[in-house]
Amino acid sequence: MVEVEKEANKVPRALLIGEPGNDLQELKGLVLTLGMDIIQRLTLNRMEVHPQYGMGTGKAQEINELAHQIEADCIIFDFNLEPRKQRNWEELTGLSCFDRQEVIIRIFASRAQTREATLQVDLARLQYSLPRLAHMNKDFNRQRGGAFGAKGSGETQLELDQRQIREKISAIKHELAEVELNRQTQRKQRGKIPSCALVGYTNAGKSSLLNALTGSEAFVENKLFATLDPLTRKLPLNDSAGTLITDTVGFISNLPHHLIDAFKSTLEEACDADLLLLVLDASDPNAEFQYDTVCDVLDEIGASSNPRLILLNKIDKGDENGMLTTLRHRFPDAICVSAKDQTGFLDLKDKIYELLYGEIANYVIPVSQNILITELRKAGCIQSEEWLDDGVHITARATGRLLALISPFVRD
Repeated sequence: MVEVEKEANKVPRALLIGEPGNDLQELKGLVLTLGMDIIQRLTLNRMEVHPQYGMGTGKAQEINELAHQIEADCIIFDFNLEPRKQRNWEELTGLSCFDRQEVIIRIFASRAQTREATLQVDLARLQYSLPRLAHMNKDFNRQRGGAFGAKGSGETQLELDQRQIREKISAIKHELAEVELNRQTQRKQRGKIPSCALVGYTNAGKSSLLNALTGSEAFVENKLFATLDPLTRKLPLNDSAGTLITDTVGFISNLPHHLIDAFKSTLEEACDADLLLLVLDASDPNAEFQYDTVCDVLDEIGASSNPRLILLNKIDKGDENGMLTTLRHRFPDAICVSAKDQTGFLDLKDKIYELLYGEIANYVIPVSQNILITELRKAGCIQSEEWLDDGVHITARATGRLLALISPFVRD
């Protein structure tokens, strides 16, 4: 009984395989987040176009021997492993073999808390597993049994299971469509308050920033994909104006398309935001690469045209690797902040206020335009207001429709 319990609690040991030039640091972080032990990392010298294993049979056999020599429980590839190649690898090694996509899906499954997140993860998992059913059970090609006249449709078990998964995918998509409608209703109920979305690479410190700025208690952990569900909180900018800030799921390089599709309702928070707060970890040597990855994902989800403000986070860690200096040179308009020390928050709020509410200007509005003055008050745009004989002298910020309405009354 004791040996059985020890076996059940055993931490899986993984052998990581990467493409040429890949140091496997990102995959290492993903696997550690999943709770596995990494016993060895192997970067290939070259990749061959081979239909059986994605590399030569000699190299595949070498990896097989290495995996058994170091007593690995699984082999994880940092590149896309097609279903047929995955089946061939598992038949060759007798071990569980999968790629980074499955690692990410497993992490998402362990993080899902709300009904929406669970639905999104289930959808991604089913879409990923559908073409891989054949390698999961060798008996799937058998037809259903039974007495004469009760054998059913004559479909193979594989065909039956594939049909069942397609039906589940359709049902989940229907539920997620309802979730999307609910989100749209919530956005309408928020009124005319401008919104911001925290976007960035996973583990860049977005949730910590949300907590420090708004006093919320979003879940924070120094692991990849600690946040899956969007959380919205209000950030006051002054006595009358404020904005809604939403924390979104973190991005990562080579994010599977079915994950982007599954988390569409979550990622739409970034598409609908009036301003994107793009958070970079200024202490990470790979920050520039991560910035490019985030921009690519924003392009994919249709948020490339949204105004954005770059935040260089974690400046409290110093600049030992020179990355902060490099990022400041590349992004001279970026705001340097620290969620830990709350450094740079005043500059950040002023910049958000300017970008959301427009540049400040002086106006003289006739008393007859009282409705316009009321709209400016509701929007929190007015800095000062004085009623004089020639009209109402107002110092205010305005953008969009309000700016168009108030422009005829501008005073030099």
